Amino acid sequence: MYLQKMFTCSRLLARPNALQTFRRAASQGKMPLARAHGKSFAHRSELRQAKRIVVKLGSAVVTRGDECGLALGRLASIVEQVAVLQNQGREMMIVTSGAVAFGKQRLRHEILLSQSVRQALHSGQNQLKDMALPVLEARACAAAGQSGLMALYEAMFTQYSTCTAQILVTNLDFHDDQKRRNLNSTLHELLRMNIVPIINTNDAVVPPPEPNSDLQGVNVISIKDNDSLAARLAVEMRADLLIALSDVEGLYDSPPGSDDAKLLDTFYPGDQHSITYGTKSRVGIGGMEAKVKAALWALQGGTSVVIANGTHPKVTGHVITDIVEGKKLGTFFSEVKPAGPTVEQQTEMARSAGRTLASLEPEQRSDIICAFADLLTERKGEILSANKKDMEHAASTGRLSPALLNRLSLSSSKLNSLSIGLRQIAVSSQDSVGRVLRRTRVANNLELEQITVPIGVLLVIFESRPDCLPQVSALAIASGNALLLKGGKEAANTNRIMHELAQEALSIHGVKDAIQLVSTREEVEDLCRLEKMIDLIIPRGSSQLVRDIQRAAKGIPVLGHSEGICHVYVDHEASIDKAIKIIRDSKCDYPAACNAMETLLVHRDLLRTPVFDQIIDMLRTEQVKIHAGPKFASYLTFSPSEVKSLRTEYGDLECCIEVVDSMQEAVDHIHKYGSSHTDVIVTENEETAEQFLQQLDSACVFWNASSRFADGYRFGLGAEVGISTARIHARGPVGLEGLLTTKWVLRGEGHTAADFSEQGTMTYLHENLPVAQLLPGRRTTS
Repeated sequence: MYLQKMFTCSRLLARPNALQTFRRAASQGKMPLARAHGKSFAHRSELRQAKRIVVKLGSAVVTRGDECGLALGRLASIVEQVAVLQNQGREMMIVTSGAVAFGKQRLRHEILLSQSVRQALHSGQNQLKDMALPVLEARACAAAGQSGLMALYEAMFTQYSTCTAQILVTNLDFHDDQKRRNLNSTLHELLRMNIVPIINTNDAVVPPPEPNSDLQGVNVISIKDNDSLAARLAVEMRADLLIALSDVEGLYDSPPGSDDAKLLDTFYPGDQHSITYGTKSRVGIGGMEAKVKAALWALQGGTSVVIANGTHPKVTGHVITDIVEGKKLGTFFSEVKPAGPTVEQQTEMARSAGRTLASLEPEQRSDIICAFADLLTERKGEILSANKKDMEHAASTGRLSPALLNRLSLSSSKLNSLSIGLRQIAVSSQDSVGRVLRRTRVANNLELEQITVPIGVLLVIFESRPDCLPQVSALAIASGNALLLKGGKEAANTNRIMHELAQEALSIHGVKDAIQLVSTREEVEDLCRLEKMIDLIIPRGSSQLVRDIQRAAKGIPVLGHSEGICHVYVDHEASIDKAIKIIRDSKCDYPAACNAMETLLVHRDLLRTPVFDQIIDMLRTEQVKIHAGPKFASYLTFSPSEVKSLRTEYGDLECCIEVVDSMQEAVDHIHKYGSSHTDVIVTENEETAEQFLQQLDSACVFWNASSRFADGYRFGLGAEVGISTARIHARGPVGLEGLLTTKWVLRGEGHTAADFSEQGTMTYLHENLPVAQLLPGRRTTS
């Protein structure tokens, strides 16, 4: 086995220069180019540029729960991630613990075996009862375990055609100039040959660290544990990134597990005074305080640092690669402190102000919305000027399609329409929050009410459309919800001025912070991980955006639709004039919209009739590309291209045509291939239409009307936050009512649950009262 590993390594060394391969990949834009060392990365997203990376594996990461032996599955996934990054052309180094644990396992086994043999010789029988294991000295365990630990690493990395090399160090190797130069030269040569160095302290001989001798400056750091070793090594080797894996999620502002402990996404030098440290790891000789000191020392030397959990079963398999991709895991150490609040702080500010917003009188919330509507017209010049900058930048980059450019554009007429829509919302908001839906007298002097309340904190993510911001803001204000907005960078200038106007209107009643605009470089996936702070996510954008958010939001409900596969069914009793108008509007008015027709279902009896011919002629005149469904294609000698899938959302001047034998078959087709968004029947037969409307389970079902009517503004909602195809809560265009939930309020006079037990004297009345019957002077609020 050993010879086989050596042969594999020799084959790798015979390959073309690994550095040349890396440079070739980098020149093609596939890999990050080397950067000048001396300054750490300022933001997580820049970690993708990291070329040289040190991964530190703490004792708790590589050690089993019984502290005797290694966590092989966890270690294998870490090796795989390091090998993946190494094969991408990055230079990887590992600082590992585990020799003591591995050695302890081996020595215990040997001692037990030896004791059992001796006992059998003395007693004549193999009895292992009451065997007392001696206390094992750590240096002896390290000496016994280091070779086995290295052999394990070598065997694991061989599976990925990656060679490893072992390096054991002590303090002297860093403080003696000649030894430090030798170490540096060795590591550089190994990296040049595409070999992963595995570094550990030489625990068999290393002297105990001197108290308070480490971390006294850039040039002095005592190698008393693998945290300080990794930091010293990272700076010595000019590494771009140090990933320190432990058994905690990262750095907390107080001991993890305490009630008020908060995980710090980013930590800045100078924030040490705000941290209260807890106890050490169960197996490591350092604690979080030692990790932070080592991390800050490395940061001062120009190496970025992330401390993260390497033991969590749900993330262990991708924690290292996720960090390198810039995802929000663990605590990122940065020297550049942003001028504004973090997104977590923004969310907390929004929640606090949102609760005040919900407690305002309905007239006060209406005042805010009307003030916002006035500002949209009064400050029209500022808005259009900002929008012009966004349009010019988008046009110069050429990244947006004509349809998206149209969405990005604002005009005076659009702003006037927005202002009118906001005033409609202001009027409809008068009785939204705190409305009594049900009142029941449970017993004498015991009344139960169900009332409407805000959902809490909404996160709305939208693309290209700056007009979405005032619409959603007005709906959030009307429903008393706090709002976190994440707009596309293509509309950054317009979104900024719109948000400023929204906060100016909110300031009328002292709730400016209820609406927050995320302008930092937060990734959507990172926002979707704030499940303890955000109550509902509403995506506004492409079907791909919605699908990405639905996948990323593990613990937060998402209100939206991933696809808009809308159908129009033309019955054999349809009016040709109505059919032509509806099909043209549904497909051609705005083909990129989610409520545009994607599949046209035609009754079989209409084939080879003037009605069908007129429909086809109209689609060709409108330059709509036609794809034939399987059944439709079978009727034709020369057919259009057969559709690849009947579940396709084209989002352009394209559609599928399929033939059905009946209304029932049309319903079955839509249930199988549709997305429960909006579906239409065109017929003059009222009975057929009613059956279609009742049987079809979509969010919007229309009779003799275009699918483009599926819109909050057209429904008279004033605006919408989106269209939902979910089976719970709101469906279809979601306006003000869809942003409310309920709570139960019970008013009694010393009643207890025991009063209503089977042996109790009181009885349930459950008398339903009129919801308008409120006691004098009592007003229901949220």
